[in-house]
Amino acid sequence: MTGADLHRLLLEKWGKSYDIQLQRRRQRVLLMVMWRYQEQQSFPLSREDYLLRLDAVVEQLQEWGAAEAVGAEIRKTPQRPRLGKAIAIPVDLGVRASEWLL
Repeated sequence: MTGADLHRLLLEKWGKSYDIQLQRRRQRVLLMVMWRYQEQQSFPLSREDYLLRLDAVVEQLQEWGAAEAVGAEIRKTPQRPRLGKAIAIPVDLGVRASEWLL
């Protein structure tokens, strides 16, 4: 998976270029699909910066070996991001989780 693949997946699933963030909550890492999207006038990132963010997120997911699993979770979730409510997708860090969560 690449950043462009993730962007295409977001567009196919919801029709918008939603913001993506990795967040750590306690001893878990979550991929957050935020409610704001690139097509909004108030979106803080340029198109180039948005695509660079997606590339960076996917690169990190690939390093953890979780990119395909996260993509599958996005495909199957019935949820939709809405104002004030992001979608939280758990990222399985596998047996190496202790290396990433100090």
